[in-house]
Amino acid sequence: MVDAPDVQKHEPPSRYTDPITRYLLIYFCILALAALQFVIAYSHVDTSAKFERMLLIAIAEAGLALLFFMHLWAEKRGFLLFVVVFTGFVLVAMQYGWTDSYRMELGAPYTQPKVGVVPQ
Repeated sequence: MVDAPDVQKHEPPSRYTDPITRYLLIYFCILALAALQFVIAYSHVDTSAKFERMLLIAIAEAGLALLFFMHLWAEKRGFLLFVVVFTGFVLVAMQYGWTDSYRMELGAPYTQPKVGVVPQ
């Protein structure tokens, strides 16, 4: 058996053997949240309120799936914090390109001739 350098002798190994009832309970919670999203989608609510509600429920579903089905709840808290911060950074960095999103529709700036100007 090879000792991992990052595991201390006094720390217990991660435990991934949990009863199936826990996973079934989480699965049914995710199903219930999906059903709630379906109900919200067909309700007559303002668009911004609907978006906020759907986003919060989607974040809760993703959090449950990550924590239990990917076993992040059994990992060290430092690693969990790293995953959350890194994911937030990636999502914020992905927003950088939205300022350029109309370029494909309108073309590159200053390349189209102005209306009423005679080309030389």
